[in-house]
Amino acid sequence: MISVENLCFGYKPDQSILNGINFSVARGDVFALMGPSGSGKTTILRLLDLFIVPRQGSILLDGVDPQQLTGKERLAMKRRMAMVFEEPALFNASVAANIAYGLKVRHEKRATINNTVQEMLALIGLQKMARKSALLLSRGEAQRVALARAMIVRPEILFLDEPTANLDPHNVGRIEELIRTVNKRFGTTIVMATHNMGQARRIATTVGFLYAGQLVEWGDTETLFTAAADERTTAFISGELVC
Repeated sequence: MISVENLCFGYKPDQSILNGINFSVARGDVFALMGPSGSGKTTILRLLDLFIVPRQGSILLDGVDPQQLTGKERLAMKRRMAMVFEEPALFNASVAANIAYGLKVRHEKRATINNTVQEMLALIGLQKMARKSALLLSRGEAQRVALARAMIVRPEILFLDEPTANLDPHNVGRIEELIRTVNKRFGTTIVMATHNMGQARRIATTVGFLYAGQLVEWGDTETLFTAAADERTTAFISGELVC
């Protein structure tokens, strides 16, 4: 579904954040990019979600290069995706209104919006908080609402940037279970960035190790964790690689 070839990027002409990145993600997979802070994980997500444009190389979505599309076609492609950031960044509105946002901007019928919001509230276990201000939620609750807001438009691809950063173990478990449910129930392809190796191993089908702007290696999760091909990956997993 996603094919990345020789991807390079820098925000300035003399800056190099990503160098020669190559990987692919099959439809329905959960692909985790793991690596230390500053390795370029979030930048890859922003490139895949069409927020920014590669300096070199290509990103193909179902074999189509978004850089070759018209503005209207590119918007249609972007609407097949959704992103959840590390910070939930909810609106100053009720939980239900936050979740409904994506359908409202698509001018869906009120009945459709109400029914789908209720479905999402049930999915994240916050039915009783529908009318509560989203700004009064705990960090874990807010992240669940952010996930529901992204999923209400039924994206084919969901990008997650450190979805459980700064959460307690209970909420980490809740979010991870939601990610599994979304992947299995809706068939959503998920690409996530995480520095949490345990999380990558628990929920990802494929994993890539990113270090200093290079994708050192990627592949089947268990194979990478138990028989990594590159000594840097092995060192990172064992905690011996100084970041």
